[in-house]
Amino acid sequence: MATNVVSVLNDLVETSKDGEKGFMKAAEDAHNEELKMLFRSTAEECARGARELQDAVQTLGGKPETGGSMSGALHRGWVDVRSAVSDRSDHAILAECEKGEDVAKKRYHDALEKDLPADVRAIVERQYQGVLQNHDRVRDLRDQYAAMKR
Repeated sequence: MATNVVSVLNDLVETSKDGEKGFMKAAEDAHNEELKMLFRSTAEECARGARELQDAVQTLGGKPETGGSMSGALHRGWVDVRSAVSDRSDHAILAECEKGEDVAKKRYHDALEKDLPADVRAIVERQYQGVLQNHDRVRDLRDQYAAMKR
C-alpha cells in the first residue's frame, strides 16, 4: 500500500511544482503589480505544499519527487503559461493560470478518491482546499479583467 500512496503523493508534488513554476512565470509576465504579488505568493504556497508532500513521502519511506515533469506540465496546462502566447494581457495570463488550476483541482480530487492513510488524507484535503481557493480567486480575477477589456 505504501508504494501506491507514495506514487499518489509524488504526482501531487509534480502538480505543485508545475503550479509553482507556472505562477512564477505568470508573475514575470503580468503587468499589474497586485497581480504580480498575488502570483508570487501563490507560487510560494505551491512550493510549501510540495515540500509538505515531499516530507510525507519520506515519512512513508519513499523517494520524493523533486520537480515537475515536462510531460506532467503538458498535461497540467501550465505549458501554455510558459510558451509564448501572442496575447500576453493580464486577462490572458489569468486564463492560462485558471487552466493550470483546473488540472490541479482534478489531480487532487483524483488523489482523494484513493485509499489514503488518515494523516496523508488530511494533508491532501487541506491542500485541495487551497487549490480550490486559488482556482476561484484566479477565475474571479479573470472575469474581472475580461469585464475591464470591454
